[in-house]
Amino acid sequence: MNRKAFILALFTVIIWGSGFAAIRASLIGGYAPGHLVLTRFLIASSVFVIYALWPGTNFRLPRKEDLVQIILLGWIGISVYHLGVTFGEETISAGTAGMLIGSSPIFTALIAVIVLKERLSSLEWFGMLIGIIGILLITIGSEGASFTISKGALLVLMASVATSLFFVFQKPLLIKYTPIELTAYFTWAGTLPFFIYSPGLLEGIQGASLEANLSAVYMGIFPAAVAYVTWATALSMGATGPVASMLYFEPVVAILIAWIWLKEFPSILSIIGGIVAILGVVIVSWIGSRYRLKKDREMGLL
Repeated sequence: MNRKAFILALFTVIIWGSGFAAIRASLIGGYAPGHLVLTRFLIASSVFVIYALWPGTNFRLPRKEDLVQIILLGWIGISVYHLGVTFGEETISAGTAGMLIGSSPIFTALIAVIVLKERLSSLEWFGMLIGIIGILLITIGSEGASFTISKGALLVLMASVATSLFFVFQKPLLIKYTPIELTAYFTWAGTLPFFIYSPGLLEGIQGASLEANLSAVYMGIFPAAVAYVTWATALSMGATGPVASMLYFEPVVAILIAWIWLKEFPSILSIIGGIVAILGVVIVSWIGSRYRLKKDREMGLL
């Protein structure tokens, strides 16, 4: 991964990591989850409209043959993901949500096996098993000492699967479009389903605290707009694997910012699960993949 791709990916992970605490701050400050996702993506969509109409940007509209794929990816990567995380954080901490999302490379690997027919080495399968055990520990730990699986954790897991699908299938489109064009298309498509939450939106905004509203504006501009552009740019400049590996740091950022900002910390069981899950991700995405490449070379497959 070149230096610029590394810096862009690191910036993105920090911004996305801060988003989990910002969501919790807005929910605690009076926002309903549906109003929050609609507010932040109205802001994000507006940012991209301004950019698209700005003189000299040469912003292009998508090709007709790509519209269905763009709309579906927008619904999966924006709508499903953000509904899952936002509604999930009603009942689980920001740090726990960050750890569950940080496990997404496990699902990315599974999707690559099922959809793209990629082969995995025995070491990678072992890493996937370790990662799944970690995810289960995080999920159970999200309910504190009750050892049950919470609805909020399941919603965030749904979001983790959605973002894995999104990352796998957006890569080919980056050959045809610039990162900012593609992010704008996804954002506009993903915002449309959120309009079902428009009743009572103005009253909800007025009834929220100043901190909640500032958090919503921050999320609309940075995690929901700027960070998606910098991530897509990083993906377009480097190999998907090394760039995606930067997501290992997102749970750490989420926990630290939630601790500083909200005085909120995940349960011990969730922390243990997070460590186990990240270990599994490292085995699958780094150690296991290198081992498979080495074996393929020895067998003359490369």
